[in-house]
Amino acid sequence: MEIRFLATIMHELKTPLSCIKLGLMQLKDNRNGAMNHRQKELAGDINDATERLFKIVNELLDCTQAETGCIRVNPIPTSPTAIVAHAIDSVKILAAQKEVDLQVIAPSGLSKVLGDVEKTGWVVVNFLSNALRHSIERSTIIIELAEKNERVIFSVQDFGKGIDEQYQKRLFERYFRVPTDNDNRAADGDNKGRSGLGLAISKEIIESQDGEIWVESVLGKGSIFSFSLKQSI
Repeated sequence: MEIRFLATIMHELKTPLSCIKLGLMQLKDNRNGAMNHRQKELAGDINDATERLFKIVNELLDCTQAETGCIRVNPIPTSPTAIVAHAIDSVKILAAQKEVDLQVIAPSGLSKVLGDVEKTGWVVVNFLSNALRHSIERSTIIIELAEKNERVIFSVQDFGKGIDEQYQKRLFERYFRVPTDNDNRAADGDNKGRSGLGLAISKEIIESQDGEIWVESVLGKGSIFSFSLKQSI
């Protein structure tokens, strides 16, 4: 009952959030009058906050599916490079703002995977968004595809501050966020606006497709988030 109630609340929240976004679109339309610089800044802040709330709502909706074992996946034979290309397209504006170079390494003739295109793409986007958050300006993020033991491995590597080993095993737990107090600030970046659900949902999505997900990280050198899916026969 609690899970169904939470799902209902999350759906209800989408309506007022959509109204806020529609209102912001109207404000940005010069036909309704031009905004001054300060008003544009405020509108941008409101838009950012609304996007964060949308993300949290969508993550919670996916999480309610995970709690009931009802994450719905539609695995079909698909190209790993196509999944990666779609994910890169989703984050390219943020990457450009930080002047981060997104490099793709993939062998020719890579096998197709059996996976849900939309949800698997969401996981790659989540990996890339996290990597961008922890990357400095004018740095590099490497997206690598490889084949091993009849599986295709997707990896996203950043060269940020890395994650302390004591927290790595908990990264895929729901609501867990690496502490950012003065003692542990080197282990993670800014948690502002984060729900602590993204990696947990990513784990549920990958494992629901009989895949595996993991992280490798060294403080001061960066992190590599990876998952594998079965090759399509």
